[in-house]
Amino acid sequence: MIYLDAGTTYSKIITDEKQFDDEFFIKQDGNSAYYILPSRIIKAQNIVPTRSCGHMSNASENEIIALAQGAKKREISSNATVLDLGSRDAKWIKFKDGKFHDMDWNTSCASSTGATVEMLLKFYGVRAEELAFNDEKFAVTCGIFGMEKIMDSISAGVKPSEAISKFVHGIAFNAWNFCKKPEKIYLSGGFCDNTCLVDSLKKYCEVELLGRFVLCEGLF
Repeated sequence: MIYLDAGTTYSKIITDEKQFDDEFFIKQDGNSAYYILPSRIIKAQNIVPTRSCGHMSNASENEIIALAQGAKKREISSNATVLDLGSRDAKWIKFKDGKFHDMDWNTSCASSTGATVEMLLKFYGVRAEELAFNDEKFAVTCGIFGMEKIMDSISAGVKPSEAISKFVHGIAFNAWNFCKKPEKIYLSGGFCDNTCLVDSLKKYCEVELLGRFVLCEGLF
């Protein structure tokens, strides 16, 4: 079996046999091996999954359904709001009394997702670990305008890491608004590994991290 969540930048795979190099191995859970690897490798190796979701695959499953099914396998509240923030889009679901109640999915703009942050870090030579929560935030309604604020700020003498941290805070604020301002968010996706985003989100609500394999786990 191969269950694949093929993201724009990275793909998450759960399989019952060794498939990839050890450098991509994340953990072993029973008979299941968990991997995260660049999506370009998935395409190059022409992997045929048992079930899949995500932008970079011939997806057989809807991502919202995969998110809901994966989240229900975790220990979450019966009235949970689950937010998935990836490289390319943002999506959330709301449960009420343990049943699917509401959702939204932003696929039209990457300003509130990881791709813009990854590009900024690469451009300014900043490591994600250098970003720290900043109480100030940039309004992030468009990636292009957000980058303009960052450039103006750096030109005025602000350190690139500080300027990008304000941008990330803006993403966190937008994400909370996007989810209709819940008291608690269960966070899924690559931003779980971004301490600056998580700490910024905690300014507005309680946050519990579900990690990067929620959609993948929702495929089986």
